[in-house]
Amino acid sequence: MFCKNCGKEISDNAYVCLNCGAKVDSNLSNGIGVTKSGKSKIAAGLLGIFLGGIGVNNFYTGNIGLGIIDILFCWTAIPGICNLIRGILYLCESDESFENRIKKA
Repeated sequence: MFCKNCGKEISDNAYVCLNCGAKVDSNLSNGIGVTKSGKSKIAAGLLGIFLGGIGVNNFYTGNIGLGIIDILFCWTAIPGICNLIRGILYLCESDESFENRIKKA
């Protein structure tokens, strides 16, 4: 994870940044909104809303099989509707819940 004050990499279980001395916020996985898996829930949500019709959000989150199914059925508009809803859910859920969802994929 990274310090949100100075941007230096710090240990995941650190309480303060050794470089600048800033207190590490334990509620955030890092200072730039990216989870420990390296995926941003904001990026996943926006991809689902705007490019969900072709399954881009599923490829981003690691659901390759579902992304391929979305491409095969994109002409039906069903993947677009499902991924629009999924994108909104990504944006509304907590960071921990999103991280758990990505780990399962």
